[in-house]
Amino acid sequence: MADTYDFGLVGLGVMGRNFILNVADNGFSAFGNDLDQEKVSALIEEGGNPQKVNATTDAQVFVNALSTPRKIMLLVPAGKIVDAVIESLLPLLDDGDIIIDGGNSFFTDTDRREAYLKEKGINFFGAGVSGGAKGARLGPSIMPGGSREAYQHVKPIFEAVAAKYKDEPCVTYLGPKSAGNYVKMVHNGIEYGLMQLTSEIYDLLKKAGKLTNNELHRTYADWNGGRLQSFLVEITSEILTQKDDLTDNDLVDMILDKAKQKGTGKWTSQNAMDLGIPVPTIDIAVSMREISALKEERTKADSLYDRPTPEETVKSSLVDQCEQALYFAFIMAYAQGMHQLADASKEYGYGLDLGEIAKIWRAGCIIRAALLADITEAYRAEPELQNLLLSKSFIGKVQGTVKAARELVSYGALNGIPLPGLSNALTYFDAYTSQRLPLNLIQAQRDYFGSHTYERIDREGIYHTQWEE
Repeated sequence: MADTYDFGLVGLGVMGRNFILNVADNGFSAFGNDLDQEKVSALIEEGGNPQKVNATTDAQVFVNALSTPRKIMLLVPAGKIVDAVIESLLPLLDDGDIIIDGGNSFFTDTDRREAYLKEKGINFFGAGVSGGAKGARLGPSIMPGGSREAYQHVKPIFEAVAAKYKDEPCVTYLGPKSAGNYVKMVHNGIEYGLMQLTSEIYDLLKKAGKLTNNELHRTYADWNGGRLQSFLVEITSEILTQKDDLTDNDLVDMILDKAKQKGTGKWTSQNAMDLGIPVPTIDIAVSMREISALKEERTKADSLYDRPTPEETVKSSLVDQCEQALYFAFIMAYAQGMHQLADASKEYGYGLDLGEIAKIWRAGCIIRAALLADITEAYRAEPELQNLLLSKSFIGKVQGTVKAARELVSYGALNGIPLPGLSNALTYFDAYTSQRLPLNLIQAQRDYFGSHTYERIDREGIYHTQWEE
């Protein structure tokens, strides 16, 4: 055993084991802890060198093995387990030690834990980790927030293990308190939106264009070589070639159409409502997972109602329209998420740099995409940009693709193909870019039945009318 280890990690499941091996591969000795002896043994065996990576089930042995200030990362399920692990470690730690929550904790829990541990002399910060198991092993995008001073102790390790985009590590200090967990939450909300959009375009090409899975694979692969280059488009192309072990079919056709969720998309949507920020593409992505869960009801309803037979379309022109519409809708999803981050930064005092956030999302994470390089540049050019749609650099991208989105939303409505993500993206764009909306009528209605008052377009002040019954 080494005298002391540079980094400690609690929770040796798939993510934890991969992350700690990544740390060991990048020149830092690492020590793991888990209650499960099998997971401890598996890490020691895979690590291959106990001087570089080791593990134990004993919390006291674990803490004693770490150099000070101790840097301990938790990769355990969000919720009460995080609190339980913290309580088990607290009696063993010294002033100035650092605990990092690397899970998908709700941001207000991170604020509570940071305040609690500060009183105990322990530094605490949340660090979102994106990229799945493969990312954890080979280079994730990491989103840390909390004490800037405490982060300096972890910075060399995080920069070494993070994904690299043109040699730049996809990690940066984001801000105080729960900034890291908040940014990861919105990242996951955007992820929900992008996944919903990708699946809708797949559905449209299959139902309207009659593309085979092999043709769909080639289509998504071609798109991944262009401006739609992204992790989700790339893995979609790969998924479409996977054969099923149990039948002669393609695996994607054998998977039940009920999508599960762990809650981070819902949190993004709920918090956006609390802030008063519109994120309809994310909202509908959450709702569609909930609709998908109603499989029995959907099957029954399908038998009760007639559905139009989709009109025949020219494959090549449909594929071109879908590429444009997906690009348009991706921009809308990112615009909504970044808008939420900008507002939350002011509301919660995070001081977020949106250009830096887009920058660390360019590699390693689930929502990585070529588009993020353009988003990074847009916020570098205008750090106070309120919304991506107000960036001069995005006007041409949007204007060149919105027509295809309109045509496909119209086609879907006429032919009974649900395109809620795409239609919500289009509605968001049309509403956000409208100088005048019909909400004047809603204000009149509110004043009529509830004396809620209204403002006028021609003079300052608050007004109320005695409406004639």
